[in-house]
Amino acid sequence: MSFYQIFLPIATLLYLLLVFVLRSVILWKQTGVNPFVFGKSEKAHDYIGRVYKLMVLFTWVSIGCYSFFPSVYDYLQPIDYLENELLRFSGLMLLIISFIWTSIAQYQMSKSWRIGIDYNEKTKLISKGLFKYSRNPIFLGVLISYLGTFLIIPNILSFSIMLTTYVTIQTQVRLEEEYLETVQKGDYVEYKKNTRRWL
Repeated sequence: MSFYQIFLPIATLLYLLLVFVLRSVILWKQTGVNPFVFGKSEKAHDYIGRVYKLMVLFTWVSIGCYSFFPSVYDYLQPIDYLENELLRFSGLMLLIISFIWTSIAQYQMSKSWRIGIDYNEKTKLISKGLFKYSRNPIFLGVLISYLGTFLIIPNILSFSIMLTTYVTIQTQVRLEEEYLETVQKGDYVEYKKNTRRWL
């Protein structure tokens, strides 16, 4: 196995466990609130939550084939002209940057962090730290991670995952903005004026 075949599944597992699972458990124990708020209804918000789960599953399929089933990986249609050491190394750096960036943003968001929108709760508006430079640093970190994964394993499936995740996150961000304008009112409107959506 190559370095990247070993690194990618380990890094992805640690990213999910440390950034999302562990952080959720810690927040749950601190506040008694489950930060995972996607439901099972047919509303757009909950539908997005199901799309996220599918993208995580397909990401594992892509990584699993690359690392453990090379003969199956060929069926994912690798994009040959993107398979070079410079792009793989760039993907590696993006994954590391994404992990650090997202971890810092989650720490700064503290007890206001949620996976999805809790329409029955008003959390504190965070506008300091990384949130001074991006209204959505956690989503930005997630997008960077998918780009990094694609650069390491450029194939049709990983490209489709990256594209679908990008569109889904863009939709989620706009739903959150509508919600925050409703509950935070003028504070959030002023924040939007001074801070860009991404960077």
